[in-house]
Amino acid sequence: MFKNIMFFKATIIVIDDGSPDGTLKVAEKLQAEYGADKILLRPREGKLGLGTAYVHGLKHASGDFIILMDADLSHHPKFIPEMIALQQKNTRYVGTGGVSGWDLRRKVISKGANFLAQFLLRPGVSDLTGSFRLYKKAILAKLIAESVSKGYVFQMEMMFRARKAGYRIGEVPITFVDRFFGESKLGSQEIIDYAKGLMYLFTSVW
Repeated sequence: MFKNIMFFKATIIVIDDGSPDGTLKVAEKLQAEYGADKILLRPREGKLGLGTAYVHGLKHASGDFIILMDADLSHHPKFIPEMIALQQKNTRYVGTGGVSGWDLRRKVISKGANFLAQFLLRPGVSDLTGSFRLYKKAILAKLIAESVSKGYVFQMEMMFRARKAGYRIGEVPITFVDRFFGESKLGSQEIIDYAKGLMYLFTSVW
C-alpha cells in the first residue's frame, strides 16, 4: 500500500525582497522549528527582480535539482512528488490542471499571453508563463545566464530557450490557487513589458 509514496531530501531556500507582508518573519519561525539546515533564509534589501532572485537562490542550492515555486502557496506542494516522478521516468493548462480564485480579467490575460506566445514561438509547451517548475541545477544555471528578459517574461524566455536547446520538457497538471492575502503584482506595465519581451524573442532569438 506504500508503493507510491516517495521520499526525498530537500532544503527550502527562501528569497525575500523586503516583502511588507511579514513573509520573512514567518520564514524565521519555520527555520526555528525545522532547523537552519532545512530552511535557508537568504533575504535581500528591496525588490530586485525575479531573475536575480533565481541567481541568488542558485548560489545557495546544494542539490542536483531545483524546484521553483511561489511561497504564498499558490503553488501547492502536493504536486511536487508527481513532478519528481515525471522527472525520474509532460503545468496548469495540461490535462486536469487549471486555476482557482482568478477573476475573468486575470484568466483572459493569462490565456491571452499564452496564446500569443504559442502562436509566435511554437514552443510545444502548454504554459509558458507559469513559475512552478523543476529544473536540473546545471540546466537552470545555463538558462538563467542566457536569458535577458525581466519580470513576467523571464519564465517564458527560459522555457523557450530550453526547448530551442533541445532539452526534454515534461508537464504535469496542477491547479494554481490565487493568493488569499496581498495583491497581484500584475499591472498594465507588466503587460506592456510582456508584449515587448515576446516580440524580442520572436525577432531576435527565434
